[in-house]
Amino acid sequence: MIKRKRLGQHFLNSNSIAQSIVSEAKITKNDVVFEIGTGFGILTPLLCAKAKKVISIDADSKLYQNAKNQFDKIENLELKLGDGFKTKDKFTIFVSNLPYSKSKDAIEWLAQKNFSHGIVMVQKEFADKLFVKTKDRRAVNIIANYALDFEKVRNIGKNNFDPPPKVDSVILRVTKKKIVDKKLIQTINKIFSYRRKTLQNIYKQFGKETKSDKRLDDLSGDEIVAIAKEIL
Repeated sequence: MIKRKRLGQHFLNSNSIAQSIVSEAKITKNDVVFEIGTGFGILTPLLCAKAKKVISIDADSKLYQNAKNQFDKIENLELKLGDGFKTKDKFTIFVSNLPYSKSKDAIEWLAQKNFSHGIVMVQKEFADKLFVKTKDRRAVNIIANYALDFEKVRNIGKNNFDPPPKVDSVILRVTKKKIVDKKLIQTINKIFSYRRKTLQNIYKQFGKETKSDKRLDDLSGDEIVAIAKEIL
């Protein structure tokens, strides 16, 4: 528990919210569900009751073993120990109560995956970043909105977790739009490391040339992606 808290993981303890997450996921018997963060398994058996198959992975060996002992008779469940963002499993639906420290990694990983849709729970502050339309945009905002559609489902109070986080959370519905390769994601992140520079100076960092004196804040998300593709 201490280790997971340090990593920003807070465990959902509300059965009604767990039921709501599974309902919002719109799972059918044709779906393979991928769950990152088995935790104490509050979602796992509910997902198995709806899906063709559930692949649930956790990085904590004790939690993995606990799940193995608890759910060993569920035939359509595959439990794994390890880093979910390094697996090559194929799935149609993604469900996760994401560790706060891993939210950015999760979005970049989902941008690269081929799937239908998902339900994720993230820190409210992170969710707000995804919906920003102003000059406060970050690279993750551009990547997320190019590859995915987001819809806010509901806010979740901090008292629904153990241990309680310092902030509230948000359940988001995620729908896949485009598959984005890793190189493009890396380029967008690098571009944003020079966000205060003009495009002319940004291009120089990549050995390219342009006469534009605009800045990233002057551009739409699609325009930034187009520039990233050009200077790859």
